[in-house]
Amino acid sequence: MTAILGISAFYHDSAAALIVDGDIIAAAQEERFTRKKHDHNFPVRAIDHCLETAGLRPEDLDFVGFYDKPLLKFERLLETYLAFAPSGFLSFVRAMPLWLKQKLHLPREMRKALRGAYGKRFVFCEHHESHAASAFFPSPFEASAILTLDGVGEWATASFGTGRGNRIDLSHVLMFPHSIGLLYSAFTYYTGFRVNSGEYKLMGLAPYGDPKYADLILDKLIDLKEDGSFRMDMSYFNYCQGLTMTSRKFHALFGQPPRQRETPIREFDMDVAASVQLVTEQIMLKVAHHVHEVTGMDNLCLAGGVALNCVGNGRILREGPFENVWIQPAAGDAGGALGVAQFIWHQLLENPRTVDPHDSQSGSLLGPRFDDAQIAGFLDGAGAAYRKFDDDESLCAFVAGLMADEKVVGLFQGRMEFGPRALGGRSIIGDARSEKMQSVMNLKIKFRESFRPFAPSVLQDRVDEFFQMRKGEQSAYMLLVAPVQEAKRTPSNGSTVARGLDKLKMKRSEVPAITHVDYSARVQTVDPKRHGLYYKLIKQFETLTGCPVVINTSFNVRGEPIVCTPEHAYRCFMATNMDVLVLERCVLVKTEQPDAREIEVDEYLAQFDLD
Repeated sequence: MTAILGISAFYHDSAAALIVDGDIIAAAQEERFTRKKHDHNFPVRAIDHCLETAGLRPEDLDFVGFYDKPLLKFERLLETYLAFAPSGFLSFVRAMPLWLKQKLHLPREMRKALRGAYGKRFVFCEHHESHAASAFFPSPFEASAILTLDGVGEWATASFGTGRGNRIDLSHVLMFPHSIGLLYSAFTYYTGFRVNSGEYKLMGLAPYGDPKYADLILDKLIDLKEDGSFRMDMSYFNYCQGLTMTSRKFHALFGQPPRQRETPIREFDMDVAASVQLVTEQIMLKVAHHVHEVTGMDNLCLAGGVALNCVGNGRILREGPFENVWIQPAAGDAGGALGVAQFIWHQLLENPRTVDPHDSQSGSLLGPRFDDAQIAGFLDGAGAAYRKFDDDESLCAFVAGLMADEKVVGLFQGRMEFGPRALGGRSIIGDARSEKMQSVMNLKIKFRESFRPFAPSVLQDRVDEFFQMRKGEQSAYMLLVAPVQEAKRTPSNGSTVARGLDKLKMKRSEVPAITHVDYSARVQTVDPKRHGLYYKLIKQFETLTGCPVVINTSFNVRGEPIVCTPEHAYRCFMATNMDVLVLERCVLVKTEQPDAREIEVDEYLAQFDLD
């Protein structure tokens, strides 16, 4: 038996992943255990989860890998600070203590996290190699092109190459400071959202605006080539030397200072979001065509934080040259933990790779699970009122009936998801046919901005009926945006002239709760092999209503990570206006709970420092 632990830490979304004899046994982000969103600290609890799942001790591990090379990253920081000195001094002073205390002493930190019991080899992989390994090795392809796009690793900000059998080969890179991820993050900052966590808000805001500044971005900010490579005019940016992403010259170009957090979102912000989103999609498409031309591959694997831009992913699949696209579900830094472990197993140890036609990531359901006895014990101790069902069929019939009555359901079952998307293990679900469900979930359940879209979960064998996708096409990880089929859309009733957030008031399709203002949706396909109970529940909802689509969003509220334990789920249920909670086969109805009451938005948000 060979056990390999992969770790990502210290930069964004720390995580751990464990493979044993090539099989992915467990993976989780540290934030789920500590309840600190995007926790970057060393993933001690995630490591413990992985070892506990496998029944291993630290001394049983054969290799421990880290997802990038900190000395190379430190070299880049020093060279960048020196290049901009003295203007980068304040940023330099703030960065150095953590580097000198922890980041430059990773073997020591890893031994400490493993309680001093691990005395074997540590392996350090380059950042984009970890991304590439996480993209290709679990994929359903024997051979494919590989494309990684993010902010920055050591020096690389993007790379591409090929994967064949049990080997990857990255042949081309784009180097810092020129970065599609940092370009997008600069606009995230400029529109008033938090960098490294608000990029998906910018993507969700884009359809409300017009891309009227796209030409300005292409004329002034970046020099984009036909192969998708580009150079940025760094006089408009401040991330190399300062504590902000954009410079005064940037603000003068657009005629506005950055939006302050929690201030109203303007049409200007929507237009800026639409503009950088369009430019990002253009870059992604150009790169995809170039990668296809160079590699000659029919398949493409994607990873890196930019691969979470599901609108761009959808365009690559629909408009790009590749027959098939597979995206690592934990495409950001967390997935690097899985990548380095697989890189060690396949590339360094030269073990063969068996291709699973679905993929080998088990639906990315790789976190903790809790049995009925553990859940009932917790609920009894909390004094909760609940029903317990003896089988999946009776449970699904009861819950589907509540959903058809427009009740909002918190679903906690099976293993927790690895990656940023809730996929039916830790989800809040509801009736996608409801015209009021999007605003109800955003404002009364999630306590977040009203413009934020929700995703559909759809039975895979009916995906092409509702969305412009191929019959039976897989999108199990909610990483592709597709247009809603014309036949399912409703007349615009003036929506073509509506501006800004007024677009929200228009019904757009037979499933309005998941149809974004541009008639798109971020699709998750659900099948019996991967999704078990979740598939049965949607199938029962289809039997009741004729609709194979439900709304699916992550089981958390603004400011918190996705729930991990029954206690987290129960606390979220009671602290929001959720109607129903499903904990495996235990079902709680809000109106039957002691001390249940309506929660006001301000009352909940006061607990958090929110962007």
